[in-house]
Amino acid sequence: MQPIIVHGGGKEISKWVGLLGKEAKFVQGLRVTDAETMEVAEMVLSKVNKRLVQMLEQLGVKAAGICGKDGGTLKCEKKLANGEDIGFVGNVTNVDTGLIDTLLVNDYIPVIAPIGMDDNFLSYNINADDAACAIATAMGAEKLAFLTDIEGVYRDFEDKNSLISVLTLDGADELLGSGVIGGGMLPKLQNCIDAVKEGVAGVHILDGRVQHSLLLEFFTDKGIGTAIVKGE
Repeated sequence: MQPIIVHGGGKEISKWVGLLGKEAKFVQGLRVTDAETMEVAEMVLSKVNKRLVQMLEQLGVKAAGICGKDGGTLKCEKKLANGEDIGFVGNVTNVDTGLIDTLLVNDYIPVIAPIGMDDNFLSYNINADDAACAIATAMGAEKLAFLTDIEGVYRDFEDKNSLISVLTLDGADELLGSGVIGGGMLPKLQNCIDAVKEGVAGVHILDGRVQHSLLLEFFTDKGIGTAIVKGE
């Protein structure tokens, strides 16, 4: 396996924005990002990035922390929320895999912060799920895993016995249209569908709090989360 880690840092960003006396605002789950908030986001994501590298190095793994600016990895444009301008929030338009390939071939795990630049070299904060999907698609990844703080996708969130182990594209589309999926899971599931349609063989939504969650999902018959695949 050649893992690539894409991370966010939303709670930490909100904490530091609050310390500046600003209120965190969101539209359709996307952070409203003015110039000052953009600076905070970039500083915080850099801090999170290097902490993750430090943790990996402590485990004896070679890791290199980058952001989407490095090597022009993530090119983006301004992303609107229902037609509303929400500031420096980016939509990925192109992924240059050159730097990622260089790290992988030299046995480094790339740890990527979702900050990109537009054609005018302005910085943009990119939703981490969006960045992960774009990178997985560009790399032709076999698997894309979202580590979250819930067990996976439920048919009824209040019924913990309704966890769905495997969803086909048709089933995922049907679930999206049913109205039972809400909150942060809605854009996450849409990202999963898009990634599979773009060629990623399997997308997994897992509880990252469970020890060895990736191994349990990939190497047991049933897995522990939800897998979205193209067909049966």
